[in-house]
Amino acid sequence: MGVIDFIVFIVLGALAGWLAGKIMRGGGFGFIVNAIIGIVGGIVGGWLMGLAGLEGGGKVVNFLVAVAGAALLLFVASLFKRK
Repeated sequence: MGVIDFIVFIVLGALAGWLAGKIMRGGGFGFIVNAIIGIVGGIVGGWLMGLAGLEGGGKVVNFLVAVAGAALLLFVASLFKRK
């Protein structure tokens, strides 16, 4: 992975986290934490897709997987969020 690919990965992960925060009820945890969760969600989503044998699909599919992974992580994190 080159430097440009890494930067694109971080930016898309941050956007995925932001979008997942908008999708989830309550808005998540703020931009920075949502961005970090988006990056981790992209990694987790990609790993799960690989386990399911559904690799590839292009950047749009990878972005949607990252949003879904981030939304899932935001949901799980919200279970432990203090009110």
